[in-house]
Amino acid sequence: MALSDLLYPDNPKRKQELIHLHQELLDSMSANFLATNELVGVLNKHLGCTITPIEMRESSTVKENCDIIIQVMSEIQHQVQKIDSDMKEKLEPVLYQKLYDIKEPELEKIAIAQRVFSIILGEATSTAAMVALKLLGSNFLTLTVSTLIGLLAQIGASVLGGVSITIIGLGLEMILHAILGAVERSQLLTAVRSYEKHLAEFKVASEKYQRAIREVTSLVRQQVQ
Repeated sequence: MALSDLLYPDNPKRKQELIHLHQELLDSMSANFLATNELVGVLNKHLGCTITPIEMRESSTVKENCDIIIQVMSEIQHQVQKIDSDMKEKLEPVLYQKLYDIKEPELEKIAIAQRVFSIILGEATSTAAMVALKLLGSNFLTLTVSTLIGLLAQIGASVLGGVSITIIGLGLEMILHAILGAVERSQLLTAVRSYEKHLAEFKVASEKYQRAIREVTSLVRQQVQ
């Protein structure tokens, strides 16, 4: 047992709490990586994007992995904004407004969007138009992705942002390294409270993000069947 554990017997419990929270964070991040790649696949296949899929790097830190997913989310934002700009540029103002009018029939919106994508891509399916409309017409861009990017940035800048995502072996040692006595206790308490706050918000935002992507991918699967 470490000297600090003898002096502060609650430290082992705090360490276990921290490890548990860390694993919860990694599980949510892993699910977000998978969901993001699903969306990337849809955008690349149906909307002519060329976004590179991502993967978690176990040898990298929490912050570095946060930065990886932030970068691709920002690229997705950029692509959706570009779709909107293309629509606005190539459509008459009246037709462009119809795309965002909730009273307009869905089939008419799809026909309008497909017309634009046929010009942009040379050929376009109704699936491409439906995906574009889903991304443009929901709060996916303005709220879900933006919120998650902000939380990922906070997590990356938090107490344990510089820790390896691995929680065993070297990863655990990095979490607890070179901290003794009252300094360790204070550091652990700060880390646990920080993780609890960020994780609660992050899990909620992650679920919304994954749900938004499932809506898009489910739409695609329905069209393919």
